[in-house]
Amino acid sequence: MPDVTILMEKELRKLVPLDIDAVSVVEEAFRALAGGAVVMPPILRLDIKEANGEVDVKTAYVPGLESFAIKISPGFFDNPKLGLPSVNGLMMLLSAKTGLLEAALLDNGYLTDVRTAAAGAVAAKHLSRENAETAAIFGAGVQARLQLEALTLVRPIRRARIWARDVAKAEAAAADLEKRLGIEIEATADPGKAVAGADIVVTTTPATSPILKADWISAGQHVTAMGSDAEHKNEIDPRLVGKADRYVADRLSQTRILGELHHAIAAGLADAQADFPELGSVIAGKVHGRTGEGDITFADLTGTGVQDTAIATLARRRAVEIGAGQILST
Repeated sequence: MPDVTILMEKELRKLVPLDIDAVSVVEEAFRALAGGAVVMPPILRLDIKEANGEVDVKTAYVPGLESFAIKISPGFFDNPKLGLPSVNGLMMLLSAKTGLLEAALLDNGYLTDVRTAAAGAVAAKHLSRENAETAAIFGAGVQARLQLEALTLVRPIRRARIWARDVAKAEAAAADLEKRLGIEIEATADPGKAVAGADIVVTTTPATSPILKADWISAGQHVTAMGSDAEHKNEIDPRLVGKADRYVADRLSQTRILGELHHAIAAGLADAQADFPELGSVIAGKVHGRTGEGDITFADLTGTGVQDTAIATLARRRAVEIGAGQILST
């Protein structure tokens, strides 16, 4: 039996920072998804309503990669009352040839945070204007901060505005990010003001009713929705699906039932059978994304198993290169 590498969150934070390599492996995973050979089953979801908890299991086999990941991602949202984090998780990496366990990545959700931010960067790279300088971020949590950082890897972002329901949290995030990223960042209590004049708008909240109105979006802007990863979550005014010149899903079969598209379908504003393009097809050049400076583009990202396999494979490769982690001989 082969050895198994055990990697803890502290080690993984050093091995897999949010960098251009993380963005690139996620980009290539989406490209592979467009090729049709990727095997990615629907998300397995378990709800534990008594504990205000949910568990998602995602996986994907990507031809050409020697391993595949299975990710278990729990979210128990009353945990903070107990002094515990609301989100945690782990990834297992298995051989695509033998099915044997190669690595256990006990990341507490960190790798999910990185691959999610990387997906936002990929969407912006392929759908926003190349000269995008101003970003608007909805939310002030970990993912909001990472999304802005990720945007700076692919676009010449010089300024940003942060809106959150808790203004104090928005102000704290703005101050921290301005210091770390070296760009001009301000917090605002007015979401419409945050959007006005922004080149890229990213929503990163667990909202269950729209916080971004379609009327606020104007020619040339790009919107990425990150938070709608369950049927009840809804950040974006459903009218934006029809208003956008190009709506793009990470996985159309998912956004029809989980994403912002799901709400547009439910409202009768989009056809449930409409063949919208996926991000991988845009990356691969199979369909166009932005066709002009004035286009409104809208990326609906619900999270895919290919992202997990990509980031887990990167983590193990870097660990092997430097001999990191605890080796468990089986």
